[in-house]
Amino acid sequence: MAPRVRFAPSPTGYLHIGGLRTALFCYLFARSQGGTFVLRIEDTDRSRLVEDAEADIVASLRWAGLVVDEGPASGPGYRQSERTALYQDHVQRLLAKGHAYYAFDTPEALAAMRQDGDAYGPATRGRMLNAFTLSESEVTARIANREPHVVRLLVPEKGRIEFEDLIKGHVAMDAAGLDDQVLLKSDGFPTYHLANVVDDHHMRITHVIRGEEWLPSVPKHMLLYRAFGWEPPVMAHLPLILSPSGGKLSKRSATTLGIPVSVRDYRALEYEPEALVNFLALLGWHPSSEQEVFSMAELTEQFSLDRVVPSPARFDLSKLRWSNQQHLRLLGTAQVAARAADQVAKAFGPVAHTYVASVVAAVGHRLVVRSDLCTEYAYFFRDPALYDPRGIKRRWKADAAVLMRAYANRLETLGAFDEAQLESALRTLAKERGVGAGRIIHPARLAVSGTTAGPSLFVLLAALGREACVRRLRRAAAVLG
Repeated sequence: MAPRVRFAPSPTGYLHIGGLRTALFCYLFARSQGGTFVLRIEDTDRSRLVEDAEADIVASLRWAGLVVDEGPASGPGYRQSERTALYQDHVQRLLAKGHAYYAFDTPEALAAMRQDGDAYGPATRGRMLNAFTLSESEVTARIANREPHVVRLLVPEKGRIEFEDLIKGHVAMDAAGLDDQVLLKSDGFPTYHLANVVDDHHMRITHVIRGEEWLPSVPKHMLLYRAFGWEPPVMAHLPLILSPSGGKLSKRSATTLGIPVSVRDYRALEYEPEALVNFLALLGWHPSSEQEVFSMAELTEQFSLDRVVPSPARFDLSKLRWSNQQHLRLLGTAQVAARAADQVAKAFGPVAHTYVASVVAAVGHRLVVRSDLCTEYAYFFRDPALYDPRGIKRRWKADAAVLMRAYANRLETLGAFDEAQLESALRTLAKERGVGAGRIIHPARLAVSGTTAGPSLFVLLAALGREACVRRLRRAAAVLG
């Protein structure tokens, strides 16, 4: 059958950048193989749910261009909270077959066991309060009296659990090293382990593609597949994403290093979805060529799991910024201007689309993220209030004010206000005054932008327009003297 893969986030927080990479690899594999991409919301941890987290997950996937084939929008059954009866039924099957048992241990007893460094498993279950240390009648009575209890997986005391992972290779673990994992919590909701296995089977998932952090859980899942008599899906565990300084890219380390953590952060910073997808695809996957800039269609065409490496990938924010810069160039002036319109209007008030487009064209390849238009290039939309002190010291000579007034006079009478005419007027003025062109170019840039760097002066002036240029030249002459 065609592959069926699922992305199964927990709505206990906003979609993490690592979660988006997992979703992307699932999506690319499904699309490259003509398969189905399923979104499943694993919301059984009711105490940690974040109210708008599911909406954030759905919106983030849509923004990134990952089209869901099946999910909550398809109807009921794609949230685990809607499938509780199914899990409870399967727990009863495990209990009936002797693969699971009731446990009544108090939080204090469990804490004491953990304090001793023990795990709840083959070596300890005989001294805990459960179906092995209580009579059948007492277990029945406790359940009838609604005494808090859980259902645990009965891990065999001997044997090895082995499986093949498409990325990590052969994985083996002794059963004795596993704990008797809780399958059904005291609130009647399943744990991740039970719900994950039951859902993957009933949703006919053929490939489980997820982060490496879930690799230690697979032996427990294999025991459950074995207990139910089901064929497990193919496993593929993606390499960890490391922070630039080493170690897993956790929320804490990312915050310390100034790296945005959630997808919504990247959206707020005006990164392009195409660029973020391109960047994430290369965190652990290596294309067959030296190509670095990909469209979604190109990624889909070239993606394969056998080119995902098992070693960790290092997160490099400068590489993402480079990727964003390349994708802005690919989008073109009109599309970038359209995407930037709302943010520009929010920062500066109503601005004509044609003017935003002219600014984008003037900035050109220097634009790294769209938000730069409202920060680094804000002078296109409002007169500079301040002037770079270092620029004043280096560029504003004794005759600068006189030259700025003279150039402003020329601009007022200029015919066509284009780059060629602006440059011709400046060079003519410089020749008449017996100074080099730079004696006018550098203070003029400082006067109209407040800075000493940016696009070509004549491109800048043409974009700003006659009125703004004359006004700013004369103001600088008056302020700086």
